[in-house]
Amino acid sequence: MTIDEGLKAAREKLVREHMADENTLDFGKVLATFPHPHYEIIPTGAVFDGRSTVENYYRESRTAFPDQRNELLSLRHADDAVIVEFWLRGTHLGPLGHVPPTGHSFEVRMSAFFIFEQDRLVCERVYFDAMTMLRQLLAGVSLRRPASLLTLLRILRGLGRNQRELAQA
Repeated sequence: MTIDEGLKAAREKLVREHMADENTLDFGKVLATFPHPHYEIIPTGAVFDGRSTVENYYRESRTAFPDQRNELLSLRHADDAVIVEFWLRGTHLGPLGHVPPTGHSFEVRMSAFFIFEQDRLVCERVYFDAMTMLRQLLAGVSLRRPASLLTLLRILRGLGRNQRELAQA
């Protein structure tokens, strides 16, 4: 199936604006790119469906990583999607659910599938290697220092609580 060039251009424009508005924290504009906001974060199994749930996701993720930003690397078109590869960067300065802040930065290469029905964005599905991010966020934890062990315990406990809450949702 060949996609109409006008439709491809409209989808690409929407995705580029969506990503730029995420960087400037203009979440009203980001939400306006969806008729019904829906995110799927594949490595964690988290699904955020509906305006209030997605707004909460934005609030929690930017509390944890207030300087979070993306850098577009490539963009491709599929019959029903725009697929992007990008760097996501940020510094863990606030709690991420039950995980306390580490103060460390991360840089992770990601892919996102922006799924469309014609010209309507219906889902952003994000893929990344969670271990790469976790390794960077835990970079300062040393098993030789008792204080680091306590930090590691708190982080692992927080990760476990976050996963249990996702499983119950």
